[in-house]
This record gives sequence, C-alpha cells and structure tokens, in this order.
Amino acid sequence: MKKSWIIFLSLAFFSLSCDDGAGDEALEITIPVNVKELKRGKIMEFVSSTADILAQKKETLLSQTDGYYRLAKNPESGQPFRPGDKVTQGQVIIFLDNPEFENNIAYNSKELTLDISKREYEKQQSLFKKGGVTQRELINAERAYMDARYAFENAKIQLNKLRVTVSFDGVITSLPYYTNGVYTAAGQIMAEVMDYKTMYAEVDFPAKELGRIKSGQFVRVTQYNLPGDTLIGTVQQVDPALDVQSRSFKTKIIVDNPNNKLRPGMFVKLETIVASQDSALIIPQNVILSKRRGKTVFVVEKSAAQQRVIVTGLENEENVEVLSGLKEGERLVIKGFETLRNHSKVKIVR
Repeated sequence: MKKSWIIFLSLAFFSLSCDDGAGDEALEITIPVNVKELKRGKIMEFVSSTADILAQKKETLLSQTDGYYRLAKNPESGQPFRPGDKVTQGQVIIFLDNPEFENNIAYNSKELTLDISKREYEKQQSLFKKGGVTQRELINAERAYMDARYAFENAKIQLNKLRVTVSFDGVITSLPYYTNGVYTAAGQIMAEVMDYKTMYAEVDFPAKELGRIKSGQFVRVTQYNLPGDTLIGTVQQVDPALDVQSRSFKTKIIVDNPNNKLRPGMFVKLETIVASQDSALIIPQNVILSKRRGKTVFVVEKSAAQQRVIVTGLENEENVEVLSGLKEGERLVIKGFETLRNHSKVKIVR
C-alpha cells in the first residue's frame, strides 16, 4: 500500500511539472495600470529660490519738534488711528500741541503781512506805469513782498512740524503707544507706514544661473501658507558680477500685490521663468524611469506595455517636455509602471 502511494505522488509531480513548462503563457500575470492620453500644452521651466518679501515703500515718521501728543482720528472710522488703518498722502495722523511754539511762529501775523505787502507791490506797479513812483520805490515794494512771502512760507514749514503727516498712500504698520497729552521730545518714533501694493525681494542666485536670469523675466511668487494664491513678479535688476565670497549674484524682483495678500516680512517661494513652450508634448515628471538605455516610460498598445526611450526638453518639478520617443494621442502609463517590462500584459483601470 505504501509503495502504491509513493508511485502516485511521483506521477502527480511529473504531471504538474509538464503542465508548468507548457503553460507559461496561461499563467502570465496581467498588471493593472492607469493611463493618460498624451496631449500638447504649455510648459514653463523655472529657477526656484526663496526670499523674504518686503514693501517697496516704507516710512518711519519722527516727531520734528517737542509737543503734547494727540492722536488724530481716522475719518473713515471716527476712531483714533491704529495699526492696519489705511492712510493717504498728506494725511495728519498725530498732532503735537505746543502753544508757545505756535506763538513764536506768529503764523497769522505773517499771513497778514504777506497780504499787505502784496497789495502794496501791486499798487506800486500800477503807479510806476503812470510815472507816479520811481523804479527804486517799485523794487523796494517788490523786495518787501518777497521777504513777507518767504517769512510766511517758513512759518508754514515750522507749523507743519507740529503735525505728523504721511508722504504717500499706505497702511500704518506700527504705532508706538503714547498717552494723549504726554509731552514728547523731538526725534521720537511716532509711526511706521508702508505701501505694499508693490513689493520686492532680493535674491541670490548661484553662478551657474548667471546667463539664464535676465531683466524682464516673469516670476511666480507663492507664500507657503497661501499655496493657492500665486502672484506674478518681474526681474527688475540683475547684478553682472559675482560675489567673491558666495560665488552668487544678486537680483531684485518686483511683485504686484494689489489685494495685499502678501505682507512685508513673509517668506516666499520664487519661480523665475527662464524658458517656456506653448505647444509641447508633456508628461508627468514622476513616470520617467532611469535605465541603461536612457529615460524610459511605458505606453499601452493592444493590452500590452510598450517600453519607450525618450528625449526630453524643458522641465519643472511636475512636468517634462518630450522631444522624441512619444506621439500625441498615445496612452501613457501613469500608475503601475514600476513593475512593468516590455510587452507585459496590462489591464487598464480607472
């Protein structure tokens, strides 16, 4: 009985061995893959960098004379000015009350003297035309008028020192706290105003990029906390020489920021567009395999994977331009390609 069982097992093993040799094709695995139809589109090549973004216009307002601090009210809100408020050119945001200083200026008196001297000069002009006064008398009247005008203009300048005003449209970004009525000395920081509708970044690029970065190129600007909001900047200036220590060169990039999405001091990603192609055959960067024959991808033809060696052109972090090796309309394998071999059987899944 034991001998018959051994013979049976031997025959069964022999039979299985024969079936395995004859049925390789029947046992070949079909690999599920995802595909994408190849189309033409636009691709851009970038040089990436990072930098702090800063306001193009910035002003630190100082007190120009002594006086008692009085914070002005924002006409938009009816409340005293505070950080974040928008201000316009020439707007007064702080008063420095100093009655003694105002009296010494004698603004109203000098304004009246200007008016009188002007009338006298006009009268002397009229009389001179009729021969009623000499040229010396006319010149003296003109000199008196000019002196009065200079005195009045100087009084106006001195009086303006009691007002802290803004020289451009912007936003109050800093407003040190002072109690209303406290005596403030000249030279104290009163406020900081910035206009960040236009911003800039200074970027150091490595020497290898010296020929590729040029004035006028567009730059995509992204803030890491706002990845969906990309603004467009422009390379404004490129230094022609390298820094001896770092072997890099500086550039200045200007960024339009109309809705104030970017704020001064933010850390941003900058992608300088050094080349672009409007009608390129584009594939994802991550489907390319590096093999001995070169850069390789797989396409699907008649339920089988076909290996293709490609030549590439422009590229960025996501996509690559294909110059040869693929044709528009072919089905590129974008998932499941890692285990494929040439002529592997595949099944397209969604």
